[in-house]
Amino acid sequence: REKNYDRGSIANKSGRLEKYKKGYDIMEKRRRQKRYHRGRRKQKRASAGIFSTIILIIALGVFAVSGYQLYQIYSEYDKGEKEYTKIQEIAMQGDEKEGFTVDFDSLKEINEDVIAWIRFEEPAEINYPVVQGEDNDKYLTKTFEVNTNKLGTIFVDKDNSDDFTDRNTIMYGHNMKNKTMFAQLLKYKDKEFWEENPYFFIYTPDGMEHMYKIYSAGVVKDTSESYTMSFATDEEFEQYIKDTKEASAYEMDVELDKDSKIISLSTCTNVRDDERFLVQGVRVRTKKAGK
Repeated sequence: REKNYDRGSIANKSGRLEKYKKGYDIMEKRRRQKRYHRGRRKQKRASAGIFSTIILIIALGVFAVSGYQLYQIYSEYDKGEKEYTKIQEIAMQGDEKEGFTVDFDSLKEINEDVIAWIRFEEPAEINYPVVQGEDNDKYLTKTFEVNTNKLGTIFVDKDNSDDFTDRNTIMYGHNMKNKTMFAQLLKYKDKEFWEENPYFFIYTPDGMEHMYKIYSAGVVKDTSESYTMSFATDEEFEQYIKDTKEASAYEMDVELDKDSKIISLSTCTNVRDDERFLVQGVRVRTKKAGK
């Protein structure tokens, strides 16, 4: 009986050891799984951290490049504005009460291509020398002092006469984001603005001041017939006048005839590459500048 008891006791102990071993194995397996998952989480966190760092470095790089480009753009704008302010101080003389004159001798010392000066009472920002080059490309990127700058210079089409005797003289200027050059022409989208400011002035080297009244303002295609400069007959020119009036964004009660002299002021819309905003004025008075 004692032997049987010992055998039973040993069997019980063996069973308990077996259960203990199984329990230990299960716990060990769970511990290994926990260590594995903790390791995986650490790896994921490390990978995520590296990825985030790379993204941050790229973002900072893009920000730095964009910031530098913006600095270059606005630095260029600033240089151009300062140049034209200096030229205005050199060339423009007089005031609204006494009348204005332009010192073309001083202007020609700076740039022999100068042929006129354009001035608006409003928008007053349009107050610039006007040049005419051998082509229509040079002054897109050259200032009056012939410095490379996005502002360029206001210029007359190379195929026009330089004395504004053509039936239609075309003048070009950029629509700049800093509202310089011809950007302010877009104010003429508003009829009320035209009603308050219908005139602009052209000064020429012969000492004359020519006043123009705006008769058309609106968006046209860059291939529009509005850019026609020469006309074979009076009838053809009269049809041109009719067509350009119809192209205006709104009606203006301004009289023109076969003897009219027109200036067409052209700038980009900055909406479509093939569109231009065109403001057209007809000469209504010529007098000695400053009187």
